[in-house]
Amino acid sequence: MTTLTSTIPNLLASAFASLAQDGHDAAGHAAEQAGHAVSHGIATPVEGPLWIALIPLLPIVGLLLATFSAILKVKSKLPAFLTVGCLAGAFGVAVGAYQHLSGMAPGSTMVVTAFEWFDLSWGKGTGQNFHADFAFYIDTLTCLWMLFVTGLATLIALYASEYMSHDVGTGYCRFFAAFNLFVFSMACLVMGENLLVLFLGWEGVGLCSYLLIGYFYKKPAAVDAAKKAFIMNRIGDFGLLMGIFLTFVKFGTISYPELWPLVQPYIEAVKAGHAGDVPLTVSLIPILFMIGAFGKSAQLPLYVWLPDAMEGPTPVSALIHAATMVTAGVYLIARTYPLFLVSEYALPIVGWVGAITALLAATIGMAQFDIKRIMAYSTVSQLGYMFCGLAVLSSAGAAYHVFTHAFFKATLFLCCGAVMHGFGGQLDLRKLSGVAFMKGWGIVGIAMLVGCLNLAGFPFTAGFFSKDMIIAESFVTAGPGYGLIGWILLLTAGLTAYYTFRVFFRVFVGPKAYEPGDEAHDHDDDHATGEEHNHDAGQHGDHHADHFHPHAPGLAINLVLGILALASIVAAGAYFIDTDHHGWVGKMVHESSANYTGSAAFLESAGHDGAHGAADAHRLEDGATAHAAHGSFLGMDPHKVMYYVSGVVGFIGIGAAFYLHYLGRKTAATSKADTLLPLLGPIPRWAQHKWYVDEFYNAVIVLPLRVLAHVFHAIDRLLVDGLVNLAGVLPRFVGARIRPWQNGVMHGYAVGMVGGLALLIAAVVLLSM
Repeated sequence: MTTLTSTIPNLLASAFASLAQDGHDAAGHAAEQAGHAVSHGIATPVEGPLWIALIPLLPIVGLLLATFSAILKVKSKLPAFLTVGCLAGAFGVAVGAYQHLSGMAPGSTMVVTAFEWFDLSWGKGTGQNFHADFAFYIDTLTCLWMLFVTGLATLIALYASEYMSHDVGTGYCRFFAAFNLFVFSMACLVMGENLLVLFLGWEGVGLCSYLLIGYFYKKPAAVDAAKKAFIMNRIGDFGLLMGIFLTFVKFGTISYPELWPLVQPYIEAVKAGHAGDVPLTVSLIPILFMIGAFGKSAQLPLYVWLPDAMEGPTPVSALIHAATMVTAGVYLIARTYPLFLVSEYALPIVGWVGAITALLAATIGMAQFDIKRIMAYSTVSQLGYMFCGLAVLSSAGAAYHVFTHAFFKATLFLCCGAVMHGFGGQLDLRKLSGVAFMKGWGIVGIAMLVGCLNLAGFPFTAGFFSKDMIIAESFVTAGPGYGLIGWILLLTAGLTAYYTFRVFFRVFVGPKAYEPGDEAHDHDDDHATGEEHNHDAGQHGDHHADHFHPHAPGLAINLVLGILALASIVAAGAYFIDTDHHGWVGKMVHESSANYTGSAAFLESAGHDGAHGAADAHRLEDGATAHAAHGSFLGMDPHKVMYYVSGVVGFIGIGAAFYLHYLGRKTAATSKADTLLPLLGPIPRWAQHKWYVDEFYNAVIVLPLRVLAHVFHAIDRLLVDGLVNLAGVLPRFVGARIRPWQNGVMHGYAVGMVGGLALLIAAVVLLSM
């Protein structure tokens, strides 16, 4: 077996030579790949250039450099800049991989084998050989994900170089070591050629999430949040692992290029209207995968870990819990979409869980006051949109929303982090106001506005187009309750616009006032509230506290926020590139396994009577999808009217936030919305307490398990340990009773012998009688 140690030098030696050769070979490859397509567009992968493996390798180099920096006791920002350099290099290689793939025939795929990993055989029959290389599967879906993963990781690492500067030293090195390990794990998850490499990355990002959420390990809340995230993810991971096992048992392989042709007969059965011919074991595989996706992407009932994860540093929230890790569940379903399409139950469950999660998280976000936690619930809600997109057969819409959400949600989190960093840890929207107009905070205010417009689905923003694709398709897709899913998503869009601009109008505009957070060590409690000085604003300017002055973000933070805000705007342009495939992202999906028509001509007719119902009426004409619109929105074509409907809904939400939280507001702590709370009874309190879901879990799951644990502990201590202790005590007791007989007195021995002989004779006599 080739070892990793021997492979890495060869990889580094050949990487740049391959890069140079790649440009000359691209045109030749394009013609060559055209002959590799098999039935229904499933392409036979070809061996890709080895330099693509630099994408996961460079973060490992960054990890080693951060580790050596800790060993050498480096007390500067060197680990951050080394990390930025390595991740920027990985992004450059990802761009090169995309360009290389673009030079090939549409739908082409590549496999890059780093080294041989497992090759086990215990017979010659089907399923008696297990082969899994440490290899990477490169198609357009892989490139799409890795472009924004590595690009955002580079920017967020640069942001963190300033944000984490207070902890320069060993902690700084530890942070960037875990940061690099996370990017490596995410690369394995996305790029893996088989489900085993995906699972390695899946567990790796879970470990890194635990390490980074609990970065402030002396803070009990951070430690509890890290453990909660780790345990909740393990529940989902068990489902994924069982799905991988069942995949191997049923198909004899976990490699994507070998798996897709084996799924094809079941796809043909579904197309022919014989969904009942699909074995139960095959239908169960996507159900198990779905459990794993719900855990990692924070969907009901496994979503409660993500809001608590805000206890970690803000760069962690932006990278892991907004842009990359939490979309791993969406990626898993998109990557294994062929399996989901042959199950009658998987996608409908995905759709309903996504819709309910989106609405539930939105209602909770409306009632929270911690701006970072509001963004966390927003992430949970938007992930629900992505799952609904996959469920209503709009994989392009789901992927586009992943793409746009990565940029604008990273922008929002990093803006909140900048506020937290500058105001002594303050995140309560009732204690901040007018931040955008304070000296040095203009870029943060503009970036926050861009992010809020995208999240609210303001017309012509990237978030507007990506949401519209999903909502419209939910009305188009005729299936059990899919129209109701569309209405739920439309309502959620209005709530999202409201709570998003609730944050903006309360924190970034309005009267200038602030109260520093608990991290402001030089803060005098007697003069904590900036509003006390609001009447003297003309004399004191922005200095609303006697002993605390907020520090505006520096060059690194402002630069990253500016780039991300610009990227959030430019992402809207991707919708107009290649409109035949619903934009550039749609084209990327169309040429991958996530496309139900391009990769396997999925669901060509509406023949089967499963959960997909008439939604499966899609047919291929000249290689393009001709969608039969079975559903409608109030009798109109959803794709034509939803632009206007979703825009109006967004305006209503923004208008409500403007009226209730900006118009006429005189202080940071109060608004017109406060007068409405009594009219709603206990509902606001329930929403503020997150509908008591955590308390419900504690009562129904945690406490019974704790009682059961105490019962088993008592059984172990009293019964099991008691028997073991008895086995040890009994010989000691017998020995203690016999020991006095050995006293060295001769007549005592004689009496004992006589007594023993008498007992022996008596026993013989009794037995003989």
